Amino acid sequence: MNARLSKLEFSIMETLWSKGRVSIREILEGLPGKKRLSYNTVQTMVYRLEAKGAVTRLRMSGNFHMFEPAITREAAQRSVIDELLALIGGESRPVVTRLIETGKMTLEDVEYAEKALQEARRGRKRK
Repeated sequence: MNARLSKLEFSIMETLWSKGRVSIREILEGLPGKKRLSYNTVQTMVYRLEAKGAVTRLRMSGNFHMFEPAITREAAQRSVIDELLALIGGESRPVVTRLIETGKMTLEDVEYAEKALQEARRGRKRK
């Protein structure tokens, strides 16, 4: 799946990732927000996600369908992050700086990043 997901599509995917196999009605009920979407809007969005390869449709009985995620949350997040980095010339420093400025990066996040960096370095040495 290389197609970009919209904010609404990510919200739908969050419901799928948290609940697993669900119907359109269950997706609709699981969506956050003050403004309620119509059943038809959610159905259209789910069908678009299916066309993008993010969702798999399962025929249950008769005309009843269930849907489940075809991609992981991590894969979708990686795609967005890769796109963001491509937009800003591949530089990660502006992203890190902004996360620090807005208070979105915690000490726990820094420790996690340090561990990931150490693991990446170890992986490169083995090759």
